[in-house]
Amino acid sequence: MKGDSVLFHIFNSQQERGEYAGSAFIELQFCALPEGTPVEEIVDNITNWKDNSLYIDDENEFYREYGRIFDCGIYNNLSRGTVDVYGINYYSSDMTDSIIRKINQEKPAEYEILLSWLEKTKEYNGFYILGL
Repeated sequence: MKGDSVLFHIFNSQQERGEYAGSAFIELQFCALPEGTPVEEIVDNITNWKDNSLYIDDENEFYREYGRIFDCGIYNNLSRGTVDVYGINYYSSDMTDSIIRKINQEKPAEYEILLSWLEKTKEYNGFYILGL
């Protein structure tokens, strides 16, 4: 595993992830679908456990530190709200810019790791937070 983060984890392989803690993670995953894809398709085309994802194994700490920041996600039923750590949350590129600004202002726990990962979303159509 890369880095010494307590909250965020990046794994070199899915085998490494499985050996660390199995499948009990919240997964932050890039949305690889092209710009212009209808939101209905975006929230319905999920494949877990990507190698370039950022993983969180303490949902309570994540929600405590970041719940108020991730307050604009689109759920798979197309409603919006605060991050659902047990469901699907989609954040477009525009939403990501707003989230980055909030993180820079508030500086929650281990924010540098998350900011570094979020900067890479500019190459994608936003990102997902996939709950437990």
